[in-house]
Amino acid sequence: MGILERIKEIEAEMARTQKNKATEYHLGQLKAKLAKLRTQLLEPPKGSSGGGDGFEVTKFGHGRVALIGFPSVGKSTLLTMLTGTHSEAASYEFTTLTCIPGIIHYNDTKIQLLDLPGIIEGASEGKGRGRQVIAVAKSSDLVLMVLDASKSEGHRQILTRELEAVGLRLNKRPPQIYFKRKKTGGISFNTTMPLTHIDEKLCYQILHEYKIHNAEVLFREDATVDDLIDVIEGNRKYIKCVYVYNKIDVVGIDDVDKLARQPNSLVISCNLKLNLDRLLARMWEEMGLVRVYTKPQGQQPDFTDPVVLSTDRGGCTVEDFCNHIHRSLLKDVKYVLVWGTSARHYPQHCGLSHGLQDEDVVQIVKKKEKEEGGRGRFKSHTNAPDRISDRVKKAPLKT
Repeated sequence: MGILERIKEIEAEMARTQKNKATEYHLGQLKAKLAKLRTQLLEPPKGSSGGGDGFEVTKFGHGRVALIGFPSVGKSTLLTMLTGTHSEAASYEFTTLTCIPGIIHYNDTKIQLLDLPGIIEGASEGKGRGRQVIAVAKSSDLVLMVLDASKSEGHRQILTRELEAVGLRLNKRPPQIYFKRKKTGGISFNTTMPLTHIDEKLCYQILHEYKIHNAEVLFREDATVDDLIDVIEGNRKYIKCVYVYNKIDVVGIDDVDKLARQPNSLVISCNLKLNLDRLLARMWEEMGLVRVYTKPQGQQPDFTDPVVLSTDRGGCTVEDFCNHIHRSLLKDVKYVLVWGTSARHYPQHCGLSHGLQDEDVVQIVKKKEKEEGGRGRFKSHTNAPDRISDRVKKAPLKT
């Protein structure tokens, strides 16, 4: 029996099993088996020299955004309108067969936008080059799920389920679970709060399913079985997602209002060029990019070429700013002057742990090089004799 058949068999067994207190241990073991099989499904076949013909493109710019959706929902048209890069668009499905990159110039930054081929139901199992599309999405900082406003709401659920099946967690944060494998000592289970979804016995069964018999587990929140499996797998990608509903010009205003009020959703129309500026602003907001301008000592700030930082790409502190300029700069920093919304007064003396905000101005003051041998009577290099008996007595001071 192949991996796909075993996955379908486990899913069928989970579907026909009633969820109650007596079956929670059995369902937990089935979820662990399902996660292991899906991880094996994503691994390249043994004996292959590479991952096959993918369409990964080189990272460029200060952020990467991937367009994901069903065929013929307007992804190529959206890429052409936002970046100016031509992507073939037609009235038939699967017009785009490879990954087409484009660059958005917004707020003095460069954001890479990727137009990916449309994916279909079963993409997590490899249908329609779904694995390659999802692999590119995993390397992105933000996912724009483009949906057709005139189609049913089930498309959003299908795409979310396909992405969840391959380890993409949309608009979620990593669970607060500490997990560490050990060589000896058995399993240590601890929690800082009452657990309602999982207990010690179920945790042991899931760990034994992964053949883990020595580990340390600490729950810092009321997590579920799925959260524990995600931590054990360790290959989950937590990524932000914005649901973009295109073609709002073909539906009624009541439907548009309903779609726009859903969480993490935005409505646009590529045909009439509606709400595209709000889409760019939402992308900027979700990616959390921070522009920091440099100011040389005694000169005006340089507002032409900012240093762009991000929480997802390294961090937004003064230390991250110095590392972005040059790795060897940290050891020469004496203190930093900051102007902007993150400073309490202008300028503010800050340390390396100070958090920077958008459009801050930073001036780095470096340590002065010490004069060799010190200064004045603290000089270490002298021509005087080493022995006291050889020293010359100083002349008395004149009064």
